[in-house]
Amino acid sequence: MKGDELYTFKDKLGRLAAQLPLLPRALGLVRKAAKGWFAAWIILLLFQGLLPVAVVYLSRSVVNSLVVVTRSRAPLENIWPALWPAILLGATLLATEVLRSLTSYVRTTQAELVRDDIRSLIQKKSVGMDLEFYDSPEFYDHLHRAKDEAAYRPVELLESLGSLAQNSITLVAMGAVLLPFGVWLPAALFVGTVPALWVVLRYSLLQHAWHRKVTTDERRGWYYEWLLTAAEPAAEIRLFNLGEYFQKASLALRTRLRRERLNLAQRQVLAEVGAGAAALAVTGGSMLWMLWSAMQGRATLGDLVLFYQAFQQGLQLTKSLLGNVGQLYSDILFLGNLFEFLDLEPLVTEPERPKPPPASLQEGIRFHEVTFRYPGAQRVALEKMSVFLAAKRITAIVGPNGSGKSTLIKLIARFYDPQSGRIEMDGDDLRQYALQGLRDQITILFQEPVHFSATARDNIVFGDLSAELDDGEILAAAHDSGAESIVRGLPDGLNTMLGRRFQDDGAELSVGEWQRLALARAFLRRSGTLVLDEPTSAMDPWAESEWLRRFRKLAAGRTVVIVTHRFTTAMFADVIHVMDEGRIVESGSHEELLRIGGRYAEAWAKQKHTHEDA
Repeated sequence: MKGDELYTFKDKLGRLAAQLPLLPRALGLVRKAAKGWFAAWIILLLFQGLLPVAVVYLSRSVVNSLVVVTRSRAPLENIWPALWPAILLGATLLATEVLRSLTSYVRTTQAELVRDDIRSLIQKKSVGMDLEFYDSPEFYDHLHRAKDEAAYRPVELLESLGSLAQNSITLVAMGAVLLPFGVWLPAALFVGTVPALWVVLRYSLLQHAWHRKVTTDERRGWYYEWLLTAAEPAAEIRLFNLGEYFQKASLALRTRLRRERLNLAQRQVLAEVGAGAAALAVTGGSMLWMLWSAMQGRATLGDLVLFYQAFQQGLQLTKSLLGNVGQLYSDILFLGNLFEFLDLEPLVTEPERPKPPPASLQEGIRFHEVTFRYPGAQRVALEKMSVFLAAKRITAIVGPNGSGKSTLIKLIARFYDPQSGRIEMDGDDLRQYALQGLRDQITILFQEPVHFSATARDNIVFGDLSAELDDGEILAAAHDSGAESIVRGLPDGLNTMLGRRFQDDGAELSVGEWQRLALARAFLRRSGTLVLDEPTSAMDPWAESEWLRRFRKLAAGRTVVIVTHRFTTAMFADVIHVMDEGRIVESGSHEELLRIGGRYAEAWAKQKHTHEDA
């Protein structure tokens, strides 16, 4: 903040000029989203900018006509010529009000279109970014600033642009009105508002610098709000009596941010008062000069009215214009945050000439000397790891937490690219395939699947939106996953809304039931490669045994990779790979690994002993 306060007036003008290239991009965004409404808005602003000048001229005509009538010996005979300027003035004032209301409607419509378009751009960009960005606090700062300002910045931008255009038109016309009274008068208008320009530029920069500085703090405030109000953490917050702790933390953070915000606002108010006093001095001097001219007979009463209205409106317009410039500058600075976010490029890139991935693997998936580290992490997740996952067989990956098992899944789907090494499908590097084409050929059940607040049907159909499926096919997927009895037990079957986020009578499912529904979603996509991360972790032993008996039949002819902690699940695989510290340390079938007597056999014995004791 201190650095921004040291900027000179020249520096502020320089920074303003540096931001101006963003203006055409912002206008292009508005024009693209609003289409014909943008053109109508421009036309209405043009008329609204000219009407105040017509009011000033007609006011002078009305006053001068009334002076003639009152001095005439036959006032009734001369009153009709004086009425016409009054009638035109009334019509102009009525037109001003009509256009103001119409412009408000057009501006509101345009703002809604722009707001929706920006939200769509943010959502599209977010979905298109790599998972690596979600590992970066900086990305969350970018996302927070873009999302936080998308709701209101478009409206402010339109208000600023509209007022700037309208006031500029009116000001130029008012300057032309004042020129006959003295060339120095338009210059006096500008001189009187130079202090206001300084205030505008200075505090626009300070506000923007402060908002960027506290982005992380604002996100932390949102996090506290989520902890204290959301359903997900509610149980633990109450169990461990954490409510008061996080309330105090939230209050302390909000108090500090409020104090900083109000301190900046207080300084701005004092600066604006000083700038206003300077403008008032210029106004007083100009009015005294005009009164002296009237007393010398160089101006009529109507001229005095015209001058007062024109100069006063010109002064107000100049101040408003500077305010518009400041607000527009502020909006462009903040929209710069949006453009920064929209300009982010994914790190996992598409190949120039993508190859179609195999619909059904013939050889398998090979990791060759793969090293991978998550962004910002000190520890390597995979280190020169090599493993072959054979096609049309069931492969299990086991190992302790943090050994790199789930990382394999993310690399197979190219959510990340390794720092070194290669991952191949049937001999082709994954980076040769189009991203979505690759992912269309892979089905993944994640360790923590999404609980969609939608119907049971949607929760399954989301596995393949491109397919046109009847209820029989959807229930078949539920049967394969062991979720058919769950679906049939719901009040409205497939049409039952799950979760109570949006509907009071929505059905709540247990963790295991949600997992089996996610399995149904995975089975619905009949891809050649099936990857399951802890598919039985939430199942009881009876449900697990029944599901595994059915699963081998469902897996026939498909390449299956199962990541699991449960050896009772792994033992059904054709081959088991044991991972530790980012490498494969043992491989073989269940029986072969037991005969070796290594880590797998030791862990099997401990897990078996635990189940027997239970």
